Amino acid sequence: MKPPRKLSNVPPRPPFQDLLDLRDDTAQPLYQQLEDQLARLIGEGTLPPGTTLPAERQLAERLAISRSTVQRAYNALRAKRLLSAQGRLGSIVQGTAGRLHSGMDRLKGFTEEMRELGRVPSSRILERAVVTDRAIAALFGLDEQARFLKLVRVRSGDGTPLSREVGWYNLQRAPELEQADLGGSVYAELARLGAPLERCDQTIEAAQPSADECAIFGFSQPVPCLLIKRRSFSRNGEMLEYVEGLFRGDSYTYRLSLRI
Repeated sequence: MKPPRKLSNVPPRPPFQDLLDLRDDTAQPLYQQLEDQLARLIGEGTLPPGTTLPAERQLAERLAISRSTVQRAYNALRAKRLLSAQGRLGSIVQGTAGRLHSGMDRLKGFTEEMRELGRVPSSRILERAVVTDRAIAALFGLDEQARFLKLVRVRSGDGTPLSREVGWYNLQRAPELEQADLGGSVYAELARLGAPLERCDQTIEAAQPSADECAIFGFSQPVPCLLIKRRSFSRNGEMLEYVEGLFRGDSYTYRLSLRI
């Protein structure tokens, strides 16, 4: 018989609306009270980035106030870049740091990108295995029996999950990668092993997160995300990496600088 599960001594976090105290006996308008209190909850981390707030009508009904009051408070928080508009899905907490504006001027990995943006990068490995895959081998232009290192990771900046990546790496070209420490930058490890990346072909498209990805990002409902597919090559043109990374759309934008 299994031992009884221990009960946690940590009390459950109350719904955020129970932490709001809107009062009629003050000169401060209700929308201003709501804005200030939501901003405080966001600032202190009670409502962390990625949290979905109820739609305006839903929150108005729960707090027994008018929808226009909630709308004014939400609009003010959006203007401060603390919330992003999501229509019928509600609004997503951006946090005090706002969106990440990443440049696409050169090839760089997540670790380097986070450091350039002033964030502390970290990774959590969900799956690491040596595999054969006919479709992936075809992408690399290799025999269907070619071996690849498959690596599934959650990439975070300052502790906030920002992407879920599934990558395949060419063990025919970099066999030492199979036993390498991949808790940090794979690109740095490839360079150390004498197989630095030189260029990549990359596409970006809109995508909906799966249920597992919503759980990783803390979404109560699916939020549009950015799906990045990248093929990376060595100096002699050999393909070393194919990666598909889903980046949370409420926190990430890409910046391009184009010239005619």
